Amino acid sequence: MTANQTKVAIVTGASRGIGAAIAERLAKDGFTVVVNYAGSAAEAGDVVRKIEKAGGTAVTAQADVSKPEDVRRMFQSAETAFGGIDVLVNNAGVMALSPIADADDATFDRLTAINLKGSFNAMREAGQRLRSGGRIINFSTSVVGLKLENYGIYAATKAAIEMMTGIMAKEMRGRSITVNAVAPGPVATELFLHGKSDELIDKMAKMNPMERLGTPEDIANVVSFLAGPDGAWINGQMLRANGGMV
Repeated sequence: MTANQTKVAIVTGASRGIGAAIAERLAKDGFTVVVNYAGSAAEAGDVVRKIEKAGGTAVTAQADVSKPEDVRRMFQSAETAFGGIDVLVNNAGVMALSPIADADDATFDRLTAINLKGSFNAMREAGQRLRSGGRIINFSTSVVGLKLENYGIYAATKAAIEMMTGIMAKEMRGRSITVNAVAPGPVATELFLHGKSDELIDKMAKMNPMERLGTPEDIANVVSFLAGPDGAWINGQMLRANGGMV
């Protein structure tokens, strides 16, 4: 890759919330951004239009991350269109809460398929395809440290991602590719706020000493650091972006 060649970033689950904020921030940083979505084509299109209006470059890419063939096609299309890929942000994920004793098989299978297998599918393609100097940025959760009730299956999928992150960082030896994970605390997204009482939201906001919920932009800032030149020496790490909650 030449010095003046535009870098390319794939952001999974980028049609809304944290993923959309990451896509917008990386575009602002100068990346050409592939805005991945599973079913929200209109929302993904809105993110691309917002990026383009701000002077950036982005395209949408439909892929269900739980399907290896979808992920492979997305990476191949990005390579064909832009000549290569430099950054993977493994943001796509789903959450469902219940005590472990009450959880059903469908919930376990869905969270495992999207959060764990989906992240693995994208990590595998990135490990084979990223250009030298690339970055893989996975997503965990601060619940891995908090061990909150009802988050057992969700946190388990993310704990597995943390383990793969640390191991893959070592496996990329000799290619100047870093592999890290961001572990947010509660973030004020539609996904987080939905179905929660004002009392519960306020309680969770005050769990950290900053006494507020995170914003999607807070998390996008961390990803920007890891994807940019200032994050080049950070490798195999889990960054808990939670205001000091744990």
